[in-house]
Amino acid sequence: MTATKVTLKDVAARAGVSYQTVSKVLNGEMQVAPETMERIQAAVQELGYRPNRIARNMRAGRSFMIGYSWTQTEPGQVNHILDQFLSSMVREASAVGYYVLPFPFHEGKAQVETYRDLIKSGNVDGFVLSSVNYHDPRIQFLLKQQFPFVAFGRSNPEWDFAWVDIDGAAGTRQAVEYLIGRGHRRIAILAWPEDSRVGNDRLQGYLDAMQAAQLATESSYILRGEGTFEVGRAMTLHLLDLPADRRPTAIMALNDTMAIGAMAAARERGLTIGTDLAIIGFDDAPMAQYLFPPLSSVRQPIAEAGRKCVELLVALVEGREPEQRHVLLQPSLIIRASS
Repeated sequence: MTATKVTLKDVAARAGVSYQTVSKVLNGEMQVAPETMERIQAAVQELGYRPNRIARNMRAGRSFMIGYSWTQTEPGQVNHILDQFLSSMVREASAVGYYVLPFPFHEGKAQVETYRDLIKSGNVDGFVLSSVNYHDPRIQFLLKQQFPFVAFGRSNPEWDFAWVDIDGAAGTRQAVEYLIGRGHRRIAILAWPEDSRVGNDRLQGYLDAMQAAQLATESSYILRGEGTFEVGRAMTLHLLDLPADRRPTAIMALNDTMAIGAMAAARERGLTIGTDLAIIGFDDAPMAQYLFPPLSSVRQPIAEAGRKCVELLVALVEGREPEQRHVLLQPSLIIRASS
C-alpha cells in the first residue's frame, strides 16, 4: 500500500476504531483514551498516511493560510528584525497547522487592493500586518471588511483592533537612564522623521528619562532623519562639530544602523568610543556584538512578538476569544563596550 493511496479508513482499520473517530482526532475535534491515541498515531506512522489538505480545507471552510506583507529592504541590505519576525511566525503557524503566505508591501491604493484580492479569492484566513504607521489604510480597510487580522505595532489610538507591539519608549528610557547613571548630562538622540509612529514612541522614552532627571532637552540634541548608516554618520558629525562645552558625551540612536554610522563618525573625529563618546543603538541586531567595540543596544523580543501575533490571529480566525487583544512586550538593554 503506497502512502499516496492510504486513506482515513485504512488508518481506522489498522487502529481498530471508526473512521469518524480517526477524522475527529486528527482534526483536534475529539479527545480519546491515551491507548487509543497511541494506536491511531502508530497506524498513521506505519501506513505513512498524509492528510488531504485540500479536502480538509473545503470541509473546514478555511485555507489555513496567514497572509503577511512587509516593506522590502533595498538590494544589498538586510532587515534582521523583520527576518526574525517572519521566521518566528512560520514556526508558530506550522505548530498549529497553518502556513504563512508572504507578499510584498505596496504603497498607496495598491496595498489595499492586494488585501482585497486575497480576501475575495479565499486564499487566506487572516492577516498579520507589519510596518504599521499612523492612519494605516490596511487597518481601515480590514476593519471595514471585518476580516481577521493582527497588527505588529499600534496605529491611531481611537481604532480598536488586535495588536502585538514592543514598548519602544520603555527601551529608550532604559538606555537613557543608564547613560544618566553613568554621569552623562549632554545626551543626544538620532531620531526618525516626525511621521514615524515607532520613531515617536521611542523618542518619547528619551524625553521622559531626561525630564525625570531634570535635564534640559535641547532641540539641537534631537536630530531627525531616515534610519540609515549615512544619516547616522552625518548627524553625529554635526553634533561633534558643536563647541566643546556643548558637544554631547553620549548618543542614543533609534536603530543599530544609525548607531553604526555614529561610531564611524566618532572614529573620523579621532574619538575613543565608549570613553570619549558613549553610543547605544536599538534592535540588538546580530552583528552588534561583533562590532569594534561591541555595540550596546536595546534588544527586542522579536521571536515572542511573532509567536504572539500568530497565536492571537488563530484564535480570532477560529472564533475563540483571545486572552488578550493588546499585547505590549518589554525590551531589555544589553550593555557592551560602546557605552
